[in-house]
Amino acid sequence: MQATIEDFLKLDIRVGKILEAKEFPEAKKTAYKLKIDFGEKVGIKNSSAQITENYKIEDLVGKQILGVTNFPPRRIAGFKSEVLVLGINDENGFVTLLKVDKEIQLGEKVY
Repeated sequence: MQATIEDFLKLDIRVGKILEAKEFPEAKKTAYKLKIDFGEKVGIKNSSAQITENYKIEDLVGKQILGVTNFPPRRIAGFKSEVLVLGINDENGFVTLLKVDKEIQLGEKVY
């Protein structure tokens, strides 16, 4: 089944900046807890991300990323994950974050 442009436009994909990253030992799969600023329109949101293989905590803070901001929140090991951070699997099967190639205003929408 093919997606339509209307399907794509339902997704609210925005640019955010990681403010904080912490270990998440309670998660079933190794993950970090992220606090991400999506600007005035969306605000600061939390996310659980399985990105520990390719990223150290200290490398994540300040990084601009892309995230889906209009999925319903999910509880992951008691943590409220409000945003799906976007990434792709690298050649080893580990998640690599999608990012913009220059600084973009926080909260800008992907079209």
